[in-house]
Amino acid sequence: MENLNKYIEHTLLKQDATKSDLKKLFEEAKEHNFFGVCVNPCYVKFAKENLKDSGVKIVTVIGFPLGANTTETKIFETINAVRDGADEIDMVINVTKLKDGENDYIIDEIKQIKTACQGHNLKVIIETDLLTKDEIKTACELSVKGGADFVKTSTGFVKGGVGAKAEDVKLMYETVKDAGLRVKASGGIRDKQAALDMIEAGAVRLGTSSGVKIVS
Repeated sequence: MENLNKYIEHTLLKQDATKSDLKKLFEEAKEHNFFGVCVNPCYVKFAKENLKDSGVKIVTVIGFPLGANTTETKIFETINAVRDGADEIDMVINVTKLKDGENDYIIDEIKQIKTACQGHNLKVIIETDLLTKDEIKTACELSVKGGADFVKTSTGFVKGGVGAKAEDVKLMYETVKDAGLRVKASGGIRDKQAALDMIEAGAVRLGTSSGVKIVS
């Protein structure tokens, strides 16, 4: 497949990642002309400095990895991230609120964070490993109502979780496509075949730490 590199958000969100690890990530992203990198919020400025004039986008995560921060905290994080140079925001949904049927809370939170994005793309991480198929569909529908730009499968931080599954990506795509939202698959995408399976299922972005292996 041509241009597979342009699907990839080269990702490093490990707790123990050092600046030298991040510099390696940035160099790989430039070398392979990936769509973007995904880093923790405190390294957005660092990414901006290292990726200046490269065309590589900077993606960061909000309410990561549990999604259980208050809405006010997530908004503050988002405003900071955009100010520091983030091009796109990936926020984690409040899974407990979703499971408790507090749909208005979810919609309102997404709306407020989308406003804080100041025109930048907002992806809603729904954490498919923790959801039933019906809950996946509901989370996608709420993301549409909240005005998000993408729905995303996973944080990759659920213990024992699979991460992205093609069947879930397909369900997400079918739920949001008519509303114009797109799908990002992330978590456990470690080789080219897995990447192609996600794209075939409807994903237009891939969050992976195996980007170099996938395109090589």
